[in-house]
Amino acid sequence: MTDPISHDAQISTQFGGRAADYVASAVHAGGEDLAALARFGALPGAAVLDLGCGGGHVTYAVAPHVASVTALDLSRAMLDAVAAEAQRRGLTNVVTRQASVEALPFPDGRFGRVLSRYSAHHWGDVPAALREARRVLAPEGRLGLVDVVHPGPPLLDTHLQASELLRDPSHVRDYGEAEWRAMLAEAGFVPGAAQRWRVRMDFSSWIARMGTPEASAAAIRGLQRGAPEPVRAHFAIEDDGSFTLDVMMIEAEPDGL
Repeated sequence: MTDPISHDAQISTQFGGRAADYVASAVHAGGEDLAALARFGALPGAAVLDLGCGGGHVTYAVAPHVASVTALDLSRAMLDAVAAEAQRRGLTNVVTRQASVEALPFPDGRFGRVLSRYSAHHWGDVPAALREARRVLAPEGRLGLVDVVHPGPPLLDTHLQASELLRDPSHVRDYGEAEWRAMLAEAGFVPGAAQRWRVRMDFSSWIARMGTPEASAAAIRGLQRGAPEPVRAHFAIEDDGSFTLDVMMIEAEPDGL
């Protein structure tokens, strides 16, 4: 029997070998959600924390407009790729830090902005991570978070989570807006405005980016082919397996207590 590994170790292993793919990913390198998060994070003179930085695209977008950006991730290989790309772009105010989002190695009130994009659905303990984000935010700081969200009805939610887990065994959950607002409030935030987008995923690149095994990719295609019409319609499932996801950005501020 294979020895069990921690969830953090699973994430680091899963993404460590895919660092170059995420730096180069067209889905991650652009989009209206990235532009919106970059505008939100562009606070002159601020220190910014990019939680679960992945390929570093939030870091690259925000760095020219702030004092410094700390790109934090579990994967050393991912961080090395981000550091190299930041250097290539001439972004001298970027530093990297390897750590878990549930145990941030920073003093209280360190950052004016805490940002995260397409990372939170991997977090093993979202409430703990949000409490840590609240702790390291300055009193006047703000949190901006972008992630895939489930569309609401259980039928659609179950299909989404099943496909995500088959593609990536480190996936935990795509939460809904109500869940995010409740978790933020419990962590000491006042949830604010939310924006939504629909983002198309090309199936072949979505699978290749994660290195999904053929058997798992085939299982996803089987789920798609057998999906009832409401699922096929909502996710706009195409003949080649490409589909469309719901993405949300939510803003929050410390509650001041």
